[in-house]
Amino acid sequence: MSEGVGSVSGMSEREYDLIVIGAGPVGENVADYATQAGLTAVIVESELVGGECSYWACMPSKALLRSAAALRAARDVDGAKQAVTGELDIAAVLRRRDTMTSNYDDSGQVQWLQSAGIDLVRGHGTLTGEKAVRVTAADGTTTDLAARHAVAVCTGSAALLPDIPGLADISPWTSREATAVEQIPASIAIVGGGVVGAEMATAFQSLGSQVTIIARSGLLGGNEPFAGELVTASLRDRGVTVKTGADTTAAHRDDEGRAVLELSDGTTVVADEVLVAVGRTPRTHDLGLGALGLGAGDWLDVDDTLLVRGFDWLYAVGDVNHRALLTHQGKYQARAAGGVIAARARGGEVDDAPWGAHAATADHGAVPQVTFTDPEVASVGLTAQKAEEQGMNVKVLDYDLASIAGSSEQSDAYVGKARAIVDLDRGVLVGATFVGPDIAELLHSATIAVVGEVPVKRLWHAVPSYPTVSEVWLRLLETLGRDSA
Repeated sequence: MSEGVGSVSGMSEREYDLIVIGAGPVGENVADYATQAGLTAVIVESELVGGECSYWACMPSKALLRSAAALRAARDVDGAKQAVTGELDIAAVLRRRDTMTSNYDDSGQVQWLQSAGIDLVRGHGTLTGEKAVRVTAADGTTTDLAARHAVAVCTGSAALLPDIPGLADISPWTSREATAVEQIPASIAIVGGGVVGAEMATAFQSLGSQVTIIARSGLLGGNEPFAGELVTASLRDRGVTVKTGADTTAAHRDDEGRAVLELSDGTTVVADEVLVAVGRTPRTHDLGLGALGLGAGDWLDVDDTLLVRGFDWLYAVGDVNHRALLTHQGKYQARAAGGVIAARARGGEVDDAPWGAHAATADHGAVPQVTFTDPEVASVGLTAQKAEEQGMNVKVLDYDLASIAGSSEQSDAYVGKARAIVDLDRGVLVGATFVGPDIAELLHSATIAVVGEVPVKRLWHAVPSYPTVSEVWLRLLETLGRDSA
């Protein structure tokens, strides 16, 4: 029944099997998996098709980080460092960032929707009742959409602006402004020590800014403690000021237009720009949730099939359900949601048991994440603390990555650490963390081991190639001991 992208904008009403609100990678995948199973689908989007990740988060932030990381890697290897005669070309870095974001043009993404048979209605979508969405376009015209089977809310999250006196008045940046930067500020203060704060501190220091990061509890909380410690040490070595143990209590601009942050320890931080990176808030405040008896601005609570609790037609997929605020995890949820929406619509079998095709089981204890700082931080599953809090009988295995032969081949100044968490009662890996240069590609092997619950005894037979950093797997097993496996 699809009549092409944008074909419905002039119609007053149209019916589809599935309506998806939000055309980021999550919404795209929900619609794609549903249409592949034979349903008709329409996506509603008020901004750029491709969403936050494509234009203001994952892709531009990694583009800002990569050039400097490659330069540091060359300078850490004798023979290569002698060939490095110049400094980072800031203009070229920003050009590459613009290329990675398609110059903020979503025509390629729109063409993909068209090729997949998914319709697009541009405008702001509001739920008006059961399986009903009204789309208000930029010119004020409206289009009413009706769903035969399901509506999926895939609107994601936005940066949280804390209630700090004067903060809103100084026009602080969020991750959007930081990743879309056109002029590198001479100095920047970053409020928040999570992934966004740590990555942007890394990026802006590399791009020439004097960086101060204010993180009351330190960097990268929620990871193994050594991850934040190693990243903090690296940032400080490169001239970044990392202030811990203090909150930002007030903000204003001085007579010269510089931002002044007052801290709870009595000190102040002065910078040209301020980036606020203290968390996320759901994009649900203007979705019409009140019409369904739900709270505007609330996270949407879902079951493992991504169905909003209390409904048999409303789904919430990706950041908006607050299960795992990561693009790849949202796309994972989307594959399950698109499949189960189609199965339920057609009266087919629903495979919603743990690890079933229609259940986002990995959200509970097998979530992989990479933080692209220097050094990188890659983790999956539980930390030692979380495993112990769950009452597991665990053994913590630590190994210095710098002592691996493959590490010395990569860099003359390698610093890194690996940790694996083994559930001794079941004899399986439940968590792993790696910190080191270019460590991201090591993570998926750990993810497979955790998700597959591969017995540690069997892992002895997964022989790592020599000399690679993956040899750490053998060293971790040796730390455990064959008799303990």
